Amino acid sequence: MKSLILILAIFFISLCKAQTITADHKLHFGAGALISATTYTIVYTTTKNKKKAFWYSLGTSALAGLAKEVYDSGKENNRFNTGELAATTLGGLTASTTISLFVGNNKKRRAKNVALVN
Repeated sequence: MKSLILILAIFFISLCKAQTITADHKLHFGAGALISATTYTIVYTTTKNKKKAFWYSLGTSALAGLAKEVYDSGKENNRFNTGELAATTLGGLTASTTISLFVGNNKKRRAKNVALVN
C-alpha cells in the first residue's frame, strides 16, 4: 500500500509545473512600486489625504503598466502580457499599502504624549 501511494505521489508531482518569477516580472514589480511610492508621496504632501494618495498611487501604477503593455503589443512579434501588467499593479499595491500604514498618524501620537507629561 505504501509503495502504491509513493508511486501515485511521484506521478502527480511530475505533472505539476512550478511557477517561476522571471527577471522581467521582477523589474515590472519594482517599477510599479517606484511609480506608486513617488505618486503617493506627491499626492499626500499636497493634500494630506491618505485615501486619495492610496488610490491615486495605485491607479498610476496600474495605468503605467497598462500603457507599457499597450505600447509593447503594438510592436512586431509582441503581444499584450497580462502577467507583466499584474506584476506592475502588484508592485504599486505593495508600495501604496506599505506607505499608507506608516504615514499620517503623528498628530494622535503627539497628543497622547503631551497629555502624559506633567
